[in-house]
Amino acid sequence: MSSTSVLIRRGHVIDPANNIDRPMDLLLREGRVAAITEPGGIKSEYDEEFDAHNLIVAPGFIDLHVHLREPGQQHKETIATGTRAAAAGGFTSICAMPNTAPVNDSLETTTWMMQPDRGAVVNVFPVAAATIGSNGEKLTNFRDLQRAGAVAVSDDGKPILDDNLMREALRAAARLELPVVQHAEDPRQHPGGCMNYGPTSLRLGLRGIPNSSEARIVERDIRLTRESRAHLHVAHISTAEAAEAVRRAKKENLRVTAEVTPHHFTLIDENVGHYDTNYKMNPPLRSGADRDAMIAGLKDGTLDCIATDHAPHAYHEKEQEFDRAPFGIIGLETALPLAITVLHQHFEMSLPRIVQLMSTNPARLFQLMHRGTLVVGAHADVVVFDPKLKWKYEAATGYSKSKNTPFDGWEFTGKVMATIVGGKPVYLA
Repeated sequence: MSSTSVLIRRGHVIDPANNIDRPMDLLLREGRVAAITEPGGIKSEYDEEFDAHNLIVAPGFIDLHVHLREPGQQHKETIATGTRAAAAGGFTSICAMPNTAPVNDSLETTTWMMQPDRGAVVNVFPVAAATIGSNGEKLTNFRDLQRAGAVAVSDDGKPILDDNLMREALRAAARLELPVVQHAEDPRQHPGGCMNYGPTSLRLGLRGIPNSSEARIVERDIRLTRESRAHLHVAHISTAEAAEAVRRAKKENLRVTAEVTPHHFTLIDENVGHYDTNYKMNPPLRSGADRDAMIAGLKDGTLDCIATDHAPHAYHEKEQEFDRAPFGIIGLETALPLAITVLHQHFEMSLPRIVQLMSTNPARLFQLMHRGTLVVGAHADVVVFDPKLKWKYEAATGYSKSKNTPFDGWEFTGKVMATIVGGKPVYLA
């Protein structure tokens, strides 16, 4: 598929934004959705055809939380390699977090990340730093960053702890309709913490990170959001207490949203085993009760979307003592398989709900216009996947520059077969 018009026929189309969940044909032309009809209903001419029989056709996935490491940390990942991994995972758009070197706190870096020379094969939307250098002292120029292309602001792994500064950030962002993404953690509670506080951390002799560290910041931020009416987005939520705080905020009709990673709805702290650093991430893997709360929140609508927190690290960086190794794992290529294997097969979540969590809702949350849907006129960003295909994931054959994952060798159900961005294929299985 390299033509200007492509007919995707005989596929089962899932488009939650338009309540579509049935066999349909889809015509893509010049980067947009040109037509969507009942099977056999498209009579227009087209250059190429893709047979999607027995496959799901959906709006391309959108990941609101990805670390591409460029500029400055190209030994871990580049925009080119990270976006290839995204394409293999069915993602057509990804939001790049600002913890690069230098930190993305300027319109120059924001613009640089989106230039064609970076070699991106999917859409890259920068999330700019909320404070200069992500140092939590002075706000960046939100308006300039937004004009340069930033879709949200965040200090990522360095949460804004000062109440007054967070209040100021929320008010400034509210005026621009710009989401503020907060890594909810109060590191003052647990200096040196490297995994969830509980029986496993005590057994391993590792300093723990308590649930209260996350819940306290979420509750504080919700209170400040109540004052400003801003859009607060909680990154990679992981605890039952924080999820319940978001649930209460939604009942107040506050603009509070939250994302969950696949590893937080799949794994628990006991999986760390014998100091395996591929299970070290921040927030850490929590208890079984917390994992169940994440699944319940995704099912009942409290938690809004799935985001990978794709965090590549070089092999030698992870090959250290557990408390010294960096936090984070890669996740772009395993997100859909985990969603289908865990949420769909084991917890009976519908495929339309999974598409909603991975495409429709992320587009809405960050106001990515004409994405997350297959309505006529929308961007021709499409994922085609087989929800029943069984396969084995091997990190060595993945597209990311790094291989730090706890899912190497896992048997999955559900695989991406094609990813199309702007009407052009960027991945074919």
